Order: sequence, then structure tokens, then C-alpha cells
Amino acid sequence: MKLIAFYLPQYHSIPENDEWWGEGFTEWSNTKKARPLFNQQYQPKEPYNDNYYNLLDDETKLWQVELAKNHGIYGFCYYHYWFNGKMVLQKPLEQVLKNENIDLPFCISWANEPWTRSWDGKTNEVLLSQEYGDTEDWLNHFEYMLKFFKDERYIKVDNKPVLVIYKIESIPNHEELFDFWINKAKENGLEGLYIIETLNGLQKKEVSNTSEAVIQFEPNFTIHHDRPMIDKLLNKLKNISLMPQKGSFIYKTMDYDITWKRILKRNMYVEKKDIFLGAFVDWDNTARKGENALVFNGATPEKFEYYLRQQIKRGKELYQSEFLFINAWNEWAEGTYLEPDKKNGFSYINAVKQALSESEK
Repeated sequence: MKLIAFYLPQYHSIPENDEWWGEGFTEWSNTKKARPLFNQQYQPKEPYNDNYYNLLDDETKLWQVELAKNHGIYGFCYYHYWFNGKMVLQKPLEQVLKNENIDLPFCISWANEPWTRSWDGKTNEVLLSQEYGDTEDWLNHFEYMLKFFKDERYIKVDNKPVLVIYKIESIPNHEELFDFWINKAKENGLEGLYIIETLNGLQKKEVSNTSEAVIQFEPNFTIHHDRPMIDKLLNKLKNISLMPQKGSFIYKTMDYDITWKRILKRNMYVEKKDIFLGAFVDWDNTARKGENALVFNGATPEKFEYYLRQQIKRGKELYQSEFLFINAWNEWAEGTYLEPDKKNGFSYINAVKQALSESEK
């Protein structure tokens, strides 16, 4: 089983973020200013040894790669942002391409949502609109990605570069677009593209006939599709500690164990598609959402190790999956990261290594 961790590149400043959010803005800006909403909430999240890194520094990327390799992470899936020819946050991955010493397999996830001031794509105040252009834009986009696809480190299935799409149904003519890209890949000596749909709770159904696989992106997939069952279980428990209060306001919380148990109970079949399971470390997006945050209760490194171990076994036995995708390597502002922090040290990344080892017994 090859574990791939989603990777956020927003840890260096760019002119667009400087304009919208203030000079020098990075993901650390939100992370640092977060404050706890209730007692015993771990906020702000603080990296181990105050390692507020800059991803334009190759020494940081080399440190991340060694940490990942030494603890069982097979590769990174970098979020990629393309807005009808305009790119943002592309430099870290471009630097990876130029530095062969950063020797960890990688792939791309096209995060094809508009950028808005609410971070979640649900506001009318759009900062960067997501449009899909015509064949000229499709060709420009493909030619940009091709240099990554051809790299020896790029993750492939049967000589098809893995390309993850965050929200396929947002692309009105996605099958035509993907057929165009697949043909271009073949023209450039590849067998095609191995396109993977992200099941994140936002889509209504799997919609593409040209994709070859789906990812259960957690915890988002389970939150959206299993929420009635989770709420029913929470009500049955009648545990008010699961709903921290501040005055008359009840914060939106989810139970870590119940959510993971729903994940592990799911059996899923999608015709003619490979299925890749997902895992998540924790979740607390207070740094981004403030009082509108969603906070999970009950996460510990020991629980994460146990649940990840079960998910690895399920991937092997039920789906014969080659990959499992973890959310995430470094989503600090969403509270789901494997990198070491001041509270837990290296416990979560150590849990990955332990889960892999135990799952092989």
C-alpha cells in the first residue's frame, strides 16, 4: 500500500495574497492568529521548534521529503491552481522539478474551484474565477503539466500519469477536455492519463466516463454523506461535551471516533473504476473560519494509528488498492497535518509508520 499525502503549497507569499489579505500573507498568517473557541481546544496550532517555514527554501522541502520517506509516506499530491491560464502558488512544485535531490514521488491535484474571500467557494465575492476556456487553454494547461508528467518521480499507473481532479462536475465539458488531454499524452509518449475523481461531498455523483478511479476524500466525504447517521449516534450518546458552548452559541463539532467508524463501515462499488480510500489526521479549521469553524473532538495519535491501520487493511482486502490518500501533510489552518507540532511532537507521523508496519502482520 502506497500512502500519498495531500500537500498545500501556500507557505510563501505571492502578489495576489498580498493584495487580498495583506503584505506577506501565507497559510501561517491565519494559523498564528487563531484563538481557542472553548476550553481545552488546541489553538493556535504551533509547529515544532517554531518551524514557520517558507516553501521557496529547498532546505525545507528536503526536510519534508526525508521526514515523509522515513515514516512511510510514499508521495505527495500537490494542489495545483490554474485559472484559464493564470497560475498561483506554482513555484514550490516548479522548484521540486528542478531539484533532483527532492526525491519523493509526487502527483498533481487540480483544485478547480474559484478563490473567494470565504475560502470555501460559496460567496459571490470571487477573487479568482474558475473558467475552463477552449482548446487553446486546454493545450496550454496540458503543456504546462507535461513537464511534470514526464519526470521520473511523477506517480504513474501503467505509464499513465496520475491526475487528481478536485471537482469534476464543475467542468461543463470535462469528458471532451480529458479526451483532449489523454490524446496529447499519447502523442508525447505516454499511455494516456490516469484521471482520479475526488469524492469530497460536494459532488452529486461520479460524473466522468473518462476517469479511471475515485478517491474518498476524508473527512469531507463522510461528513456530507453520513452526517444524518453521525448526528443520530451523537444524539444517542447525549454527551453535551461533544458540543462546546460559549454563551448561547453552540460550536459545530464532530466526534472523531464516530466519524472514523462510519468511514471504516463503508463498502462502496463504482462500476469500472478503481477505488482509493482516504484517511484524515484531525480537523479544526478555526484558523480559517473563526466562530464558523468545524472542530473534531477526540483525536489522538494513538487513535489515528489504529484507524489508519484498519483503513490500510480495507484498501488491500476489499479494493486491492495501490494507493491510500491522507488528508493531509500540511493543512495547518484546517488542523489536519502530519508535520510535527508543539503539542504532539512527531507522534502523528510516527503513527503512520506504525500503522503500515502493523497492517503487514
